Amino acid sequence: MIPQIETDEHKALRAAVAALGAKYGRDYITRTIAEGRHPTELWNEAGKLGYLGVNLPEEHGGGGGGITELSIVLEELGAAGCPLLMLVVSPAICGTVIARFGTEEQKRAWLPGLSDGSRRMAFGITEPDAGSNSHRITTTARRDPDTGDWLLTGRKVFISGVDTADAVLIVGRTEDDRTGRLKPCLFIVPTDAENFHRRPIDMELSASEKQFELTLDDVRLPADALVGDEDAGLLQLFAGLNPERIMTAAFGIGMGRYALSKAIEYARDRTVWKAPIGAHQAIAHPLAQAHIDLELARLMMQKAAHLYDTGDDIGAGEAANMAKYAAAEACVKAVDQSVHTLGGNGLTREFGLASLITASRVARIAPVSREMILNYVSHQTLGLPKSY
Repeated sequence: MIPQIETDEHKALRAAVAALGAKYGRDYITRTIAEGRHPTELWNEAGKLGYLGVNLPEEHGGGGGGITELSIVLEELGAAGCPLLMLVVSPAICGTVIARFGTEEQKRAWLPGLSDGSRRMAFGITEPDAGSNSHRITTTARRDPDTGDWLLTGRKVFISGVDTADAVLIVGRTEDDRTGRLKPCLFIVPTDAENFHRRPIDMELSASEKQFELTLDDVRLPADALVGDEDAGLLQLFAGLNPERIMTAAFGIGMGRYALSKAIEYARDRTVWKAPIGAHQAIAHPLAQAHIDLELARLMMQKAAHLYDTGDDIGAGEAANMAKYAAAEACVKAVDQSVHTLGGNGLTREFGLASLITASRVARIAPVSREMILNYVSHQTLGLPKSY
């Protein structure tokens, strides 16, 4: 499934990551979930091999590539049944934002650790009352006039991997001295900071990475906790959100490929009425359609990654949303058809597909819903009026 449009280096990266994924596989992830622990062994080995920071600058310990390369890593691990969700968060969102907009001190402090996996950073944007409307974010930061420190107050929900993170890149808002309006800003908040509290959210989704609600009650941060320019918050925010959408597409494509591979293997081997069930078009055609949809979604993901890596933030924004939408739809259909192909076996623990029914919905819901993507395309691309 390696498209010819990829370079030899990209094909080699795919093959190497696929080999690492095969070493661990779905059974490894299932075991970590059952034991209530994190896929630390896989994370550490991926970091040692240079895969976690393949998108980060070489001068700070990374591989010098881009989101193109990092999306290959996540897709291939997903296709092997062992995706690492924190790849979306730590190197893709947080690492990218710090690499592009952080101070030299911030880059030296964080990028080497994010690259080799010895440090992790979570990302906090979602709030209970804001939903998809980032303009309603109420987490605010104000200056202490005596010390110049920031005081950050607010709540965040559905924040992944806080229990394994050294810090959270929090999206807050500060007041513009000229207009009095609130504007978005990003802050590095250590998870051991005073008045920083986390509460796990009880999820039915089976995953190694836990979800948390955060409460920040006048968390005191030094002046240099602010990432980038206080007046360029939206630019910096979307520098992280576009890679997040591209990586979510990679997550969905990898999961879809894994499910489809199990269904194909079953359809080849399962014999009824003296013929493999895969010989029947009622089984074969839906699987072929699922494969086509995943391949098309990957092409859009590659386009989005290329645009982002070449500095076309506007073009990348449109393509990243489309890639995320296409991959989510393809993933859900691939998982559904794979379970259907196995029949009752598709719901057993032995084949490990049933848990993906819930997991595949994540790509439709997060980090932005399919409906909000359709809104974006309808008014940004097609020029239709907004309904909100």
